[in-house]
Amino acid sequence: MSTIVEKHVEKHSRINVKENNIKDKKNGKLKKILKKFFITNLLLVIICAVILACLLYGPYDGFRNWLITSSMTTMSHQWIAKIFYSDDTIKEVMNNNRVEDIDEDTDTSAIVIKKPSHENVKAVVYTNKYEEAILKKNNPSDEYKIIEIHEKGFDAYLTAIYDPSKVKTMVSPNLGITGQYLTDMSQSNNAVIAINGGNFKDKKSKGTGGIPIGITYSKGKFVYSSDFKYSTGGIVGFDKNNKLVLSKKCTKASAKKLNIRDCVSCRPFLIVNGKSSKIIGNGGWGYAPRTAIGQRKDGIVLFLVADGRRINKPGASIKDLITIMENYGAYNAATLDGGTSSAMTENGKLVNDPVDASGSHRTRPIGTGFGLVIDTKR
Repeated sequence: MSTIVEKHVEKHSRINVKENNIKDKKNGKLKKILKKFFITNLLLVIICAVILACLLYGPYDGFRNWLITSSMTTMSHQWIAKIFYSDDTIKEVMNNNRVEDIDEDTDTSAIVIKKPSHENVKAVVYTNKYEEAILKKNNPSDEYKIIEIHEKGFDAYLTAIYDPSKVKTMVSPNLGITGQYLTDMSQSNNAVIAINGGNFKDKKSKGTGGIPIGITYSKGKFVYSSDFKYSTGGIVGFDKNNKLVLSKKCTKASAKKLNIRDCVSCRPFLIVNGKSSKIIGNGGWGYAPRTAIGQRKDGIVLFLVADGRRINKPGASIKDLITIMENYGAYNAATLDGGTSSAMTENGKLVNDPVDASGSHRTRPIGTGFGLVIDTKR
């Protein structure tokens, strides 16, 4: 009996030993897998840290310049640059990457506004494809024409407006308190085409966009004035002769002297009297969604909006805006507010695809805009 019991115990012992050996092997394999996983991820973390360090502080300064200029030219993301760099480094980078705009006001005498034609023009020879794109209407009676532009880093929409007298400044009904979405602003102003306007400040940094910076005139009347120490904007708008005026002097008195009927305040200027601004370094504004306004010598007004904030299409630089305005014949041109504000509407609906800082496809409330207002009685 004892022999049988001993054999039974021995058999179970062998089974237990075998099972333990299997478990040990499995545990050994698991440990090896976990060890490899840990080492692999540690190496990846080290490699990423080295790459990030090289990008942020290495000998190649392109990424550093892009990060600092892109962050510091926004109102809400300057903290990103300040995490990695000292104030002295940020100041140095901003000084080495900037726009030197032309130090003169616009000479409006050079603008000779041609009366829009509503007849078919035959046998026209265009000087280049850009002139053809602007001047060749889809229908003779068209008030405007939207031109799509697709570049490596951004998609853009350029609208040619044939009658500058119909371009008006639009404002939020609660100006000084809250802004208004461009879709709503364009509808309430009967604007068939509209773009966002000048710089503004959010009330208590809540993203309401209701306080324009600088001077605002709308439909011949003074509307708003504010002075913030960080504002470097100038007058961007139209005088009573329907000519685009750019002026670094941004006061109510200077606007009155310039006979302004509609304007906002913004900078930098892109082209003044046919002379393009000088780009130092990367221009100091990075790549982002952009909005700009310009006027040709024949009086045609140009609205420009560029999308961005996508992995493969980060947006346009100031140089990109200058190039587009040069190509399409702008004699004077200036930037308007960019980033999430950058939007264009047609009949109250978005033409472009705005993306905010969180990656959501949406725009935001703004204080001012420019619109092609067909009903001039408003």
